[in-house]
Amino acid sequence: MPDTVYCSICPRRCGADRSSGHFGVCGVPDEIMVARAALHYWEEPCISGERGSGTVFFSGCALRCVFCQNREISRGYAGKVISVQRLSEIFMELQEKGAHNINLVTPDHYCRQIGAAVAQAREHGLSLPVVTNTGGYVSAEQFEIMSGYTDIWLTDFKYDDPELAMRYSGAIDYPRVAAEALDMMVGSAGKPAFSDDGILRSGVIVRILLLPGHVDDAVRIVDRVWKRHGDSVILSLMNQYTPPSGGLPEHPELMRTVTEEEYDELIDHALSLGIENAYIQEGGTQDESFIPPFDMEGV
Repeated sequence: MPDTVYCSICPRRCGADRSSGHFGVCGVPDEIMVARAALHYWEEPCISGERGSGTVFFSGCALRCVFCQNREISRGYAGKVISVQRLSEIFMELQEKGAHNINLVTPDHYCRQIGAAVAQAREHGLSLPVVTNTGGYVSAEQFEIMSGYTDIWLTDFKYDDPELAMRYSGAIDYPRVAAEALDMMVGSAGKPAFSDDGILRSGVIVRILLLPGHVDDAVRIVDRVWKRHGDSVILSLMNQYTPPSGGLPEHPELMRTVTEEEYDELIDHALSLGIENAYIQEGGTQDESFIPPFDMEGV
């Protein structure tokens, strides 16, 4: 009989026997689960462009943030099990539809299988850059695997305060892990490089989602990233936080949107540092839906 393989690939190192169908902290076994694969138009402009980003939404997530807007898939409630071969075919189908890139959303816990699928697709003519769209909670082992097929890192930096990370994501080590991962990402991808039509071909985008009542933490993240990496990364300062429809009885402070004053304070601080390589969002984003239906389209 084969040896039992206890999962330790992500920073949680939960030790689940995912290879035998047991669920890890990520909420899924190691069989690839995908909830949607389609052109997506709501990423940063240099990712979505005019033709859309070829986005593959994977089920499961090791962070399990209390305010997650993609809870349906991050908790593993939605998704279809597919093979490595089928995933490689999906990449090719998205390329044929005209996608600017292949955008892997929350792929961390499937990095080994994705690496095999990308390799197969490359052999069959896949020429698009690959975007790893991650929550930033990435171990050195995951990075080593993902860097082999990643051209663009689209990463969150959720918290500077460990206590805040523990309260909302149960990950007191998040600030340290995310900072170390970002160092590796910038070292791998280098400064942003664009095609003639303004589409990102390689580089790092750091997303900072402003949480209600936590401007100070977002400001510290901006300071931290700017001091360390300067214009080697693109910042994406986001005001689109929307309270979960099911409520958060243990976190009532998160049951409101970000105010215009809070977001202005964050933007003004970034501008005061001289940051120009950044995206900001217009007002009203909380009223828009950036979440597509997880209806197995393209799977």
